Order: sequence, then structure tokens, then C-alpha cells
Amino acid sequence: MLVNPDAGLGGKLGFKGSDGRAVEARISGAEDRAGPRMRESISHFFSILNSEKYLNFDLIICGGIMGSDWFPEVHLSNQKIVGNWKGNTSSKDTSKAIQLLISENVDLILYAGGDGTTRDIVNSLKHYDKEKLPLVGVPSGVKMYSGCFAEDPIAAAEVLKAWICGELGLSSTEVLDMNEDFYRNGEWKIDMYGEVITPASPLWIQGSKHQIQAVGEDEVIESLSDHIQEMYVRNNECLTIWGAGGSLGKIAENCGLETSLLGIDVSIGDRLIGKDLSEIELIEVLEDYNLREKILLLSPMGGQGFLIGRGNLQLSPKVLKMVGIENIIGVATPAKLLSISRIRIDTGDISLDKKIRAKKYIKIIQGYRTIKIVKIDSPNN
Repeated sequence: MLVNPDAGLGGKLGFKGSDGRAVEARISGAEDRAGPRMRESISHFFSILNSEKYLNFDLIICGGIMGSDWFPEVHLSNQKIVGNWKGNTSSKDTSKAIQLLISENVDLILYAGGDGTTRDIVNSLKHYDKEKLPLVGVPSGVKMYSGCFAEDPIAAAEVLKAWICGELGLSSTEVLDMNEDFYRNGEWKIDMYGEVITPASPLWIQGSKHQIQAVGEDEVIESLSDHIQEMYVRNNECLTIWGAGGSLGKIAENCGLETSLLGIDVSIGDRLIGKDLSEIELIEVLEDYNLREKILLLSPMGGQGFLIGRGNLQLSPKVLKMVGIENIIGVATPAKLLSISRIRIDTGDISLDKKIRAKKYIKIIQGYRTIKIVKIDSPNN
């Protein structure tokens, strides 16, 4: 068990990543994300072990803020703490943690972090010639495009339990990461850094992000723009929150709005009133402009199907509740929808996740006055 305590700190602040900005994020009021999500995952893991008392495993935990500080109050005879980290940490600490875990002959690494953490772990595994060591990621960063992350902390626990029970085989998946320097400047540049082994579970493991672009897609974007302009932009009593992504960026541009492309923006009618907003700024806008008609437009991630919880952490549970889950609408081209079997959400609030999943389906605008109803993923059903 390994935690990158800095992962995801900049998400709600709109930093688009936390690499090199952990201190700044904490000064700005960022709350820990990776540790609490690991605690949530481990707590669920032990709760589902009640009926599996025959399981025999050893748990090796990185010490301090990189692990044991977040461990739930469960006392086991088969657990061991290695190392003890305090204060600020870096990629060098991740490498040291991997070295200690390898020295304990671990069979799988459960870690909380994002794509940057995954890259650090993979680089360390290569250095020690342990590239076949399986990984399961508890998604705790801002983006998480790599294919070894579970859908959410609960799913990570389910994967771990199933793997220990011998119910899952292993498969290879891609390690991807957004170049954060480009990302912060509004450029979308995703690089592949190699492959990693992870338990094969399409139900619980998210898979890697796909970039989808079909021939003739410009015409589809124009038709989507016409629909959204007609329904929302021309309505001066409608507050529209624009999610991140290339498709929504082009649609906003076609509607005469200069959005931030990779941030979260807000317009009322055809006026852009907020650009690249943080969670706190979104809450302030929603309080200041308490319009009855509110719409949140989001584009699902190609391949993975995530609508909430990947690259848009500014849309916190509090923001989503203020908008109203009934006002969340997806926007995607038919080509992207072909790569998505279901819509996934990971708000960071288990009760809110359940409430959204209880809707069972969500509307996805895929053309001019053309809506597709897509199933919302509900792994527990």
C-alpha cells in the first residue's frame, strides 16, 4: 500500500495537476485527496472480507503520510510498516517506497495517486527489473488517463479482494499522462510512457483514455453547436456551466463564447461571466446568479466514459448539488459514443454517486435535436 499525499491537491483549485505545485495548493486551501480515498478503499476492503475469513495475505504499508497515516483503525497480525515519511515528499520518495516494497517481495501494489504517480512507480519498477509486478490505482489525481486505475476507491477494494481470491487474471494496459506544462497553457498533449500489468476487470478497472476523431466531425460539431445555441445560449435566463474538452471548446467557440478549453467556464445566455473557475469560484457564481434554469454540459472521456471525476474536480459534490443532478447533460459526437459502453461517474461522495447512478440513464446530445440515452454504470447492480 502506497499513497502519494500530494496527488490531486490542485484539482478543485483548477490547477489542472499538482506536479510541483503541492505547497502552493495547500497554501491556497487544498484538502488532502489521495490519503482519504485510500482510507475509503481500505475500509471497504476490510468490510467485504467479513465473509472471506479464509483469505491469507500479508499487507505491507508504507509508513507515515505515504501510507500508514491513512490506514483505518484495523489491527492485523499480518501487516508490516516500512519506512516513515513526514513533511513534503517528491518522486524520489515514491522511488524509495517502491524499493522497500520490492524488498518485501510484494505480489501487487495498491497505490493512491494520479498519472504522475503511476509514471514514477513504473520507472522504479523498470529500474529494479520488476515490470511484471501488478498495480491497482486508487484514482486520486486530477486526470488519470492510464488504464490501471479502478473506477473509484470502492472499485479498487473490489478488485483487490477478487484478485486475492484468485478470481482475476492479469492483463497489460497503457500508462498515459498529460503534459501538465502544455495542459496549463490550454494545450492537450497526452503521451504514452509504457505499459503496466493490472488485474483484468472491465467492470472495475477503468481502462485507458482514447482520443476519438472521425472523418467529417466538423459538421457534427456544427450541428451540436446549433442545438446548444438554440436551447441554452439564446436563453438569457439560463446559466450554463461548460465542462472541459476539445468538443465543448469548439461548440462554445461556434456559439460566440471564448471558453478556456481545459477549464470550467460559466455563461448566462450569450455572455461569458466566468472563465477557468475553481470550486470556490463556481460556488460564488451559483450563489450570486441564483437563476432557476441551470445546465451543466459535460463531454464524456473517450474509451473510459467518465463524465465526472476525471479532469474536472472543480465540479465538487457541493457544486453538483447546487446545479442539480437533473441538470447534468452529456455532449458527444456519435464517433465518441461508439467508444463508450456506459457513462461513469466518481464525484468523491459515495451517497451522491449512488443518487446519480439511481437515475440509471443520462441524456447525451449527439447532434441537432438528437439525443441518445446512455446507461450510467452501476457496478453494484
